[in-house]
Amino acid sequence: MADSHDTTAPTTVRRRSDARRSIDAILNAARIVLGERPGASMEDIAATAGVTRQTVYAHFPSRDALVAALVEAAAAEYAALLDDADLDTAPPADALARFLSAGWRFLGRYPLLLNATAARIPRPHSDPHDTVPPRLERLIHRGQHTGDFDPSLPAAWLAAAILGLQHTAAAQLATGRLTTHEAETLCLESTLRLCGGEADRSGLS
Repeated sequence: MADSHDTTAPTTVRRRSDARRSIDAILNAARIVLGERPGASMEDIAATAGVTRQTVYAHFPSRDALVAALVEAAAAEYAALLDDADLDTAPPADALARFLSAGWRFLGRYPLLLNATAARIPRPHSDPHDTVPPRLERLIHRGQHTGDFDPSLPAAWLAAAILGLQHTAAAQLATGRLTTHEAETLCLESTLRLCGGEADRSGLS
């Protein structure tokens, strides 16, 4: 007599794999659609994902649940970008430039986070607004300790100002007031002036 586990286990694994693919497709569709149209509906997201509306609701019982899951995925992606940027060991000014570069890549993939109100984004458990500033603040502290940055202003204040600068530059880029190069260059120059530091421009072009 054949063991029922011989067929049950592969079937379960396949269903989980199918569910994971559906979830990934839905989250990616939400990232794209909400980035273009913050008020887009669940039906819009389902159509872009290539699944039915019922499939979306099977994984995410509400729009808020879907958006919260998207923001948590974004937070994990941002954390991975910062992990790869070598922020804790690179020279402080260069690490600051890498931090900004990671932010540009992140905002390019998740523009909806620049317009959280319009997208009706609920506050998830894992939020980039909670996890990113402390890492920037730690970097600034390190630069102040090594003498690369001016220690006269609090690191927490500088971190908040730098993130605000990048969001402002990204908003001007989105409205066509700045080119990508202009936005990134102005943001970096302004950030270095705020911190009182300099970077090797040859490595930032």
